[in-house]
Amino acid sequence: MNKIRCAIYTRKSSEEGLEQDFNSLDAQREACEAYIISQKHEGWVILPEHYDDGGISGGTLERPALLKLMQNVEEGLVDQIVVYKIDRLTRSLADFAKLVDKLEKAEASFVSVTQSFNTATNMGRLTLNVLLSFAQFEREVTAERIRDKIAASKQKGMWMGGTIPIGYSSQGRTLVIEESEAKTIRKIYDLYLDLGTVREVTEKARGLGLRSKPKSNSQCKLLGRGHIHYILTNPLYAGSIRHKDKVHEGLHPAIIEPEQWELVQERLLLGAARKRGVSKNPSNTSSLLAGKLFDEDGDRLTPSHANKQGKHYHYYVSNRLISKSCEKDAPKNKTNNVSSGWRLPAKKLEMQLAKCVHQYLKQAISDGLLIDVGVETLGETMARMQNLQSSVEDNELLLNCIQRFDVGQGKGVITLNQEGVAELLGTKTQQINYEMLTFEIPFQLRKRGVESKIILGEPEASMDPILIRNIAKANNWYGQLKKGMSIPELAALANISTRRLQQLLKLAFLSPEIVKSILQGNQPIGLTTDWLTRRTLPLSWDDQRELISRL
Repeated sequence: MNKIRCAIYTRKSSEEGLEQDFNSLDAQREACEAYIISQKHEGWVILPEHYDDGGISGGTLERPALLKLMQNVEEGLVDQIVVYKIDRLTRSLADFAKLVDKLEKAEASFVSVTQSFNTATNMGRLTLNVLLSFAQFEREVTAERIRDKIAASKQKGMWMGGTIPIGYSSQGRTLVIEESEAKTIRKIYDLYLDLGTVREVTEKARGLGLRSKPKSNSQCKLLGRGHIHYILTNPLYAGSIRHKDKVHEGLHPAIIEPEQWELVQERLLLGAARKRGVSKNPSNTSSLLAGKLFDEDGDRLTPSHANKQGKHYHYYVSNRLISKSCEKDAPKNKTNNVSSGWRLPAKKLEMQLAKCVHQYLKQAISDGLLIDVGVETLGETMARMQNLQSSVEDNELLLNCIQRFDVGQGKGVITLNQEGVAELLGTKTQQINYEMLTFEIPFQLRKRGVESKIILGEPEASMDPILIRNIAKANNWYGQLKKGMSIPELAALANISTRRLQQLLKLAFLSPEIVKSILQGNQPIGLTTDWLTRRTLPLSWDDQRELISRL
């Protein structure tokens, strides 16, 4: 008889009751052990290793005990996972699919004690899919009910929990002013109206020793730039409650007069608009990514400036390109049209990186993978991210989260700074999931004449009306040729030269796949009428695809 090694996995979403001598995890394990013993005649044996995740949500697979268990499965140390109920393992169909794939590769399965199935049979897998569908539905309905409750309560001006902001303390479903902290808030608003920039306010606040709200088991810290920006833009201090993009009148008292708060918002917008203007003085141009950029060879990209015809240009350049000897001797890299290195337009790169970081953080928070907080706090954090706009101040806050960006043709790797992300989100550093701070994004640098275009992330559809119009003309002319018209006759009718008509006729022989991508605006940026007419276009559609893939 073959021995079937059974590992018991237990999980509890909250930490409540875990300190007891006999808790929910113990009860789950006891039930699983009894079930395995009942299957002793089938060769089932209990592995002594405990795989327990206490106080961890089932909404993610990033759980210490589960990760260790799956590693042991892949190493061939476990034949079967036994759980009390399937939702102890996962409530997500997508996560379930990932687990089943790993189990099948390792020739392992899992069994639920209280639900009569196991994944070793087709009927068991079908039953499991049905149960998981209901579990996921229940989870989504519960989350929707909580979101609706929070929205309705905030509409009435109620405080719905989460991180208590500096200046207040909670009292049931409202906030009361904490006078000792409220002085700090008033001082920050006064400083901004005097100094005019968040950067100067931050420096002054640090000089004055203004600190954040003290938290349990941690000392209050000096207020950082992200925290000060959040304080200045939070309508809570004017007596309102924000929910996503809406602001409702709150039940709590205001620390800042609404008129003063509105004045600060106007000045913040004016300051951002001024910063968007082009500075003629190179010294006024800050390099927000200095020391954070590296190319595929590990070479650091250094800020560089140039003046051409009275215009000031700002770049990030691979160090080896700055050396004249390297520029002279380095081979040409045909992929990005630069000498074996990178010369990236600074402002375009900064704006797109800030956008990518913003989108990634919003998605990671929404998926519940980035920060370990309750539902109410999660809603507050999402609202905070939603309120970040494409202003200079907000872009600087987002770029401050970047620790390193490794750039390469085809993809880039962004590594975020744990402290910077915590400051931006207004949460504790230890609540940030360190494993979610590194992610990849598509990256391309395209040359179009003298202009360089950076594409970060999935490129947005951009239709080329000239190319589309010329493809239509070419197909129309090809139809006329098949009917018996000559090329000179067509050229005269179209009022163009014979040579030009012959060049454009090539477009009638593009593959349907390429034409479809052009009509949808998904073609490479360099795929233009000029690029196509200057090349010998192969008749084979596979060869056309290969030629265009080099763009």
